[in-house]
Amino acid sequence: MAQTDRLGWTLSLQSGLIRGPPGPSQTHWSLDFEAVLAGDQSHSAPIHIEDDTLNEAQRALLQTDLFDALHYNSVKNCVTVLRLLFPSVSGTPIRSDFLHYRLNGCELIHSVHSFLQPLHRITSVPVITPTSPISTSQTFLSLLSSSIGGIIAQYPSSDLQTLSNNLTYELTYRLSIPWTLATPITRRRIFWIQGRANIQASQQFYAAAHALGITLVVCDEPGHWMESSDTALNPWAHYREAFIPMCIDPDEGFAQRIVNAVRAYPEKVDGVVCISDVRLEGVARACEILGLPTEGSRAYKVAGDKGLTRKLEDGNEGGGESFVLEDAQGLETVLRETGGRLQYPLIVKPCTGWNSDCVVKVRDEEELRAAVSRASRRHANSAAKNTRVVVEPYIDGPEVDANFLIQDGEVLFCDITDDFPCPGDMVHAEGKTFAANFMETLMDVPTALPEDEQQIIKESLRNSIARCGFKSGVFHCEARVRGSRAAYRPREDNGILDLHEVMGKRQASCYLHEINARPPGYINCVAALLAYGVDYYAIRLLLALGEEGKERIKALAQPFAGGKPQYTLGIAVLPPTREGIMGSKDAVKEFLDANPDLEKHVVFHQTVKQRGELVQGPESSELWCVGYVIVASRTGRKECLELAQIVRERFDYKLIDEI
Repeated sequence: MAQTDRLGWTLSLQSGLIRGPPGPSQTHWSLDFEAVLAGDQSHSAPIHIEDDTLNEAQRALLQTDLFDALHYNSVKNCVTVLRLLFPSVSGTPIRSDFLHYRLNGCELIHSVHSFLQPLHRITSVPVITPTSPISTSQTFLSLLSSSIGGIIAQYPSSDLQTLSNNLTYELTYRLSIPWTLATPITRRRIFWIQGRANIQASQQFYAAAHALGITLVVCDEPGHWMESSDTALNPWAHYREAFIPMCIDPDEGFAQRIVNAVRAYPEKVDGVVCISDVRLEGVARACEILGLPTEGSRAYKVAGDKGLTRKLEDGNEGGGESFVLEDAQGLETVLRETGGRLQYPLIVKPCTGWNSDCVVKVRDEEELRAAVSRASRRHANSAAKNTRVVVEPYIDGPEVDANFLIQDGEVLFCDITDDFPCPGDMVHAEGKTFAANFMETLMDVPTALPEDEQQIIKESLRNSIARCGFKSGVFHCEARVRGSRAAYRPREDNGILDLHEVMGKRQASCYLHEINARPPGYINCVAALLAYGVDYYAIRLLLALGEEGKERIKALAQPFAGGKPQYTLGIAVLPPTREGIMGSKDAVKEFLDANPDLEKHVVFHQTVKQRGELVQGPESSELWCVGYVIVASRTGRKECLELAQIVRERFDYKLIDEI
């Protein structure tokens, strides 16, 4: 089949069915069309398509992206293919944007167009094969109108078959999940407690809710950026149905305020979600009162209190190495009972905390007293008052972040990230301990730990999560490998610090630092979505729907085929180098604009400190970075680490008084 007429280009039918693994994942098939300009179209304007059977997205594919791609061909000598996808089974897509996020990062693809709408059912389209050719009545536009999505792919040569084969490989790798449900999916409503600081730190969450067909009601303090319904003031107002101004301090009345807000809402509410550590227990209590799906509030209490978690772990491990103090005065009792014979270095941290805030490594009794006093005061006067302190051994082993998706006790997905050494790991006998904090420096996806040690981490942390009392959830765990065969050393080829297997056979074990019963930080959620195609926020939303969300959770928890990430990612944490008021409008974007050689390797960035905000200096006890940059390498870890180091070395920002 070829069509040239009024489109201004030629579309030639080339190939057909995508074959994925047998079973429910074989849910679509495709047709490829080679697209070339018909005659001299180098100066033509985009064609206006008038066809009532096409939706807005289908028109956009033809009128803008395909036209632009073909003009790109004229200067880059590329072959262009338009691949249309058709459903082979009828049903409801598990989320409407699955094509966009699962194909993000594919180098072959010029653009992706999804023609799906949230919760809309689709009808299967009979497969067109060489034995059932396209009839003259099946015009290209009628095929387009029955498709669920279109992909424009390009390859820098005239080898059409290579492009088609590579595209089939990529789509099999990325889309081999059961992305339709046979049963209808009903729109549900969720209260989201605490709408986050800005859209840059929450858009993935809001986008997931929209694509899942979940209506959001945001509850936060008066004056929050999501409060206004005026799209001129709040361009993201369409992401929520309503905003409820309320006090979200995690005090004694927090749970009841949520209960009151839900009961007063004029529409049915199906779940309540929060991803703030200090509020998780209160949200769970509110759900228990309301009869909404939740894990037990006691489990959230244990996970949110590092002292309670540590006691559970010590009971399992035999204890004797750590202790929990009710307040700073309790340290004197411990010192008397132990006769001052504690094994240093030790780690001191508040029982409540985040971002490694107030976590200190101490080397003697004097530093211990100072650190305990400081940690006990940290949250003494906050809404969630807590003076308790954990003291535990410093584990001199590789640190990891491990994220889990668990449903009914089964681990559906787990990814482990290497958390590179921070200043607190580097401090020696000399120097100021308090200045040597535990702020992250670099995170690398996936881990380079030996496979057997990865399995030890997964099994140990799964058991720790279960001990807290959880059966299902999204969990961000931080831990170290004690007795690991791997250690950080400079690489021989470039001198950059990296994880190497440097020791013989040892008895490795996992030492838990903390369980956060919610998705990881925003930058790590983005990294997991990019590397594996798994959206932690989407899973967390569906968990709030209880039994109704389970089938979609199982599908969405499946990573790319084989569990292999599409590239190695390095999350470079950009620390403050000096204190003052931020003068750069967008420090990270300005840096990338000025460094195009690096920008082409960057798949995501986030600016934390906005213009006019206080930038805490490197000596501050408050651990806030300026921003994050995620670099990607398809060649491997070596290039990824080199890119991350260059980013950290070159990055700078301007303060108000420097402009």
